[in-house]
Amino acid sequence: MRIFEKIADVRAALASRGTARVGLVPTMGNLHDGHLTLVKTCRDACELTVVSVFVNPLQFGPNEDFEAYPRTLQDDAALLEHDADILFAPSEREMYPNGREGHTLVSVPRLANILCGAHRPGHFDGVGTVVLKLFNIVGPSRVFFGEKDYQQLTLIRTVCAQLDLPIEITGVPTVRAPDGLALSSRNRYLNAEERTRAPAIYRTLSGISAALARGDRSFTALEQTGAAHLREVGFDVDYVSVRDARTLEPARSGTGEFVVLAAARLGRTRLIDNVRVQV
Repeated sequence: MRIFEKIADVRAALASRGTARVGLVPTMGNLHDGHLTLVKTCRDACELTVVSVFVNPLQFGPNEDFEAYPRTLQDDAALLEHDADILFAPSEREMYPNGREGHTLVSVPRLANILCGAHRPGHFDGVGTVVLKLFNIVGPSRVFFGEKDYQQLTLIRTVCAQLDLPIEITGVPTVRAPDGLALSSRNRYLNAEERTRAPAIYRTLSGISAALARGDRSFTALEQTGAAHLREVGFDVDYVSVRDARTLEPARSGTGEFVVLAAARLGRTRLIDNVRVQV
């Protein structure tokens, strides 16, 4: 595996590979088994696997955990050694040489301002911007994202469709701990007691999905009951929502595939998760 910090260097390295089918796995580092599943899926599907590690400041709000976000590049490189061909780990100066302020932003208003976007203003503009930059730097044929970040996955698919980008976006199923908790770099913020309560978010979503599969279409009641249950076990709930899995519009009785999403906090840790329901 080769490691590059400069845009010009990674472009030159990729140009030397000719017409190889390039796959990209964008990450913010602090890799876990969920990330490694994305990398192995990419490796099996593409001739060349590129992993990016960049903690993107544009997607963090002023009171969020940008400074505290775990940066473990040396450990990440060791984990990637046998499955990635290129690790691209740029600095903030390399990605934003003129600074963050006034930078061109990629915005998808319909998707960026709902669900997590309603609670994290500007977050998805930062996501869309950095992902498009990575696409332009790497030039991938196929890009791999985890389905845990379902709103992000939907937004990136929309960016590619609306901007006519010849890139296939592949969602990879969420990797979970044995008790159901979705793997996340932020799980390390949980203390021992919070960690025992955290799987309730998956159990709650699974209960709602089971009700939908049985034909229950009382969407508001299901959302309210799910949120109340999470509050009972100690979560500060941002939302529990039943949506159309394709568009993220509010669910309707005729919706063919649902996704049940939640975001909630335990202490200082914000957890997100989702469960899809085919009916």
